[in-house]
Amino acid sequence: MQIIEKYFKHLTPEQTKKFSALKDLYAEWNEKINVVSRKDIDQLYERHVLHSLGIAKVMAFKPGTRILDVGTGGGFPGVPLAILFPECHFHLIDSIGKKIKVVEGVCAGAGIANVTATHGRAEDVKDKYHFVVSRAVTRFKPFWGWIRTKFDDDQFNDLNNGILYLKGGDLTEEIQELNRPAYEYDLNMFFEEEFFETKKVVHVPAF
Repeated sequence: MQIIEKYFKHLTPEQTKKFSALKDLYAEWNEKINVVSRKDIDQLYERHVLHSLGIAKVMAFKPGTRILDVGTGGGFPGVPLAILFPECHFHLIDSIGKKIKVVEGVCAGAGIANVTATHGRAEDVKDKYHFVVSRAVTRFKPFWGWIRTKFDDDQFNDLNNGILYLKGGDLTEEIQELNRPAYEYDLNMFFEEEFFETKKVVHVPAF
């Protein structure tokens, strides 16, 4: 938990309480349904929670923002972002039902009220969102195909509505294949831990 407070110094007592609850909740749920690798459960705050919050270093969502988290798995990046931005609404979706069960259990246990969790596919979502977030679910081009019609044209955040994607390594080929403007932000500009050396947030504007 200290690593979260190291980089996010202005958490409210309520946010601190919710972040602090995540370790035990994920450990408990992981015993029933494996959504975090065994070795990573001990590194939950660095490799999952803080990694998810890398998006917040690039984009501070304004109140009223609606965010879709595609392929959320056990709730990353959506759950940590929902704690940090309680006045925004997060819709977390995954095609594997048992992972959504974990998301629902963690949110109930931590008292996170601004999350809707759905077992399903992004292509079938009918609503519109300001941003779509995800963590290395697939290559950019097929991902764009899943979600390109899901964006609201009402823009009021500092970045244009679009994708905020967590991924690592050399993304040059993938971005060329996507054939759309994309902006890379290196997470080692914000976090000094070795884990973040090659990790990035990529913003792909929708319009």
